[in-house]
Amino acid sequence: MKDGSEIKIFLVDDDEIFLKLLEIEFHQNTEFNIEIFPSGERCMERISQHPDVIILDYHLNGMDKSAMNGIGTLHKIKEFDPDIQVIMLSSQDEIEVAINSVHHKAIDYVVKGDAAFLRIQKIISTILSLKKMEKSLRNG
Repeated sequence: MKDGSEIKIFLVDDDEIFLKLLEIEFHQNTEFNIEIFPSGERCMERISQHPDVIILDYHLNGMDKSAMNGIGTLHKIKEFDPDIQVIMLSSQDEIEVAINSVHHKAIDYVVKGDAAFLRIQKIISTILSLKKMEKSLRNG
């Protein structure tokens, strides 16, 4: 993890409106470096930038049925770097989707809605706190 404003976050969602709203929320309320992607394939093209956190839509193939879905993208992210933290995001409020996401190594699952941004912010804060603790334990 990088320090302070150098935290890089990728937002990946094929819902252009939700993606734009999330990007606006992040730019207005955080100091993170944000990049947005409309597909898992586009995200993977830039994965060499080693983002700290990726917020990833569960389905991702709503517009293009041949597009890689969120779980497929999650697998590719974890193959590239298992330390990249992935938060799965979906409009589905079903426990099976949440369990499937965490089973495939997502750090958490967030249902799209009014409280999604605040929940994502809290998860990211927890991730950053844990990383700081790990770093101080290694160095101290």
